[in-house]
Amino acid sequence: MAAPDTETEPEKPGIIDRMRARYRWFDHVMRAQDRYKDSKGDFYAAGITYFTVFALFPLLMVGFAVGGFILVRQPDLLAQIEDRIRAAVSGDVGNQLVDLMDSAIASRTSVGIIGLVTAAWAGLGWMANLREALSQMWGLARQESKGFLRTKASDLLAILGLFLAIAVTVALTALGSAGPMRQVLEWVGLEEVPGVGLALRVVSMLTSLLISWLLFTWIIARLPRESVSFRSAMRAGLLAAVAFEVFKLVAALYLRSVVTGPAGATFGPVLGLMVFAYITARLILFATAWAATAAENMRPVPVEPPGRAFIAPRVQVREGVGFVGALTAALVGAVGALSLSRWVRR
Repeated sequence: MAAPDTETEPEKPGIIDRMRARYRWFDHVMRAQDRYKDSKGDFYAAGITYFTVFALFPLLMVGFAVGGFILVRQPDLLAQIEDRIRAAVSGDVGNQLVDLMDSAIASRTSVGIIGLVTAAWAGLGWMANLREALSQMWGLARQESKGFLRTKASDLLAILGLFLAIAVTVALTALGSAGPMRQVLEWVGLEEVPGVGLALRVVSMLTSLLISWLLFTWIIARLPRESVSFRSAMRAGLLAAVAFEVFKLVAALYLRSVVTGPAGATFGPVLGLMVFAYITARLILFATAWAATAAENMRPVPVEPPGRAFIAPRVQVREGVGFVGALTAALVGAVGALSLSRWVRR
């Protein structure tokens, strides 16, 4: 009977491993996903979402304060607003709303100061979380703190730069939207040309894509704590911009279906804001991980030498033959003596 074959066949690679070996783009996506998970991307995205929603309320307080200063200097406009409130809501409820608005306008200074301080605190926390998340996606090691004031000053400059970039992108988006372009066509006299509506939609979408690309590229390349590759950030920004435009279309359909009912009208905008902030943060962080795991940014990881090995030889000394050896020798001698006596008799 033949001895069983103890050699085992090597395990075949799974479908994911085969696809990674076959398609370079798929291997890149999987590397980005591993970097995103190892760097706790979902955790940072949740933190960014929290600070985004938290900073919204003090910004609204600042907006109310600014509106109060404007209405105080324009009493005619204030009177028109009060008349419209009384016309829309009659009775004591309308008068209470007018009194509430007047009290808010009277306390505009304190509301504005509290809103500014709270918005600054929430904004600095938001920016610190965002910069730390981007640095982790790039694989940058946490550096020693440069001091509380210097770090906060750096984050404040980053917030101002981001607001400036957002303002520029919003202005360019407004200029590149279908409305201003349609007015230009009306001035030129080409609004009745067949296919001009479709062309306006395509141009508006491409303009929005280009502006989102520039904004995401700036965020991915300039907000981390250390300088990174701008070339890789451009490709990652394009990936994030395409995904963001698709997400905006889906979010618009979602809001249209949610705000139809009373509960949706009450909680739908808040939930929509949270989902929008969370998905956008995840898109930015995953795109950053995708840029960090590109071939030109992969660095060889140094392999540390193994620790010291301690060799402890084990020596076992046996004195004499022992009980088992003596018994074995006695049996062997008896068998030998019997064999010899038979041989002599023969």
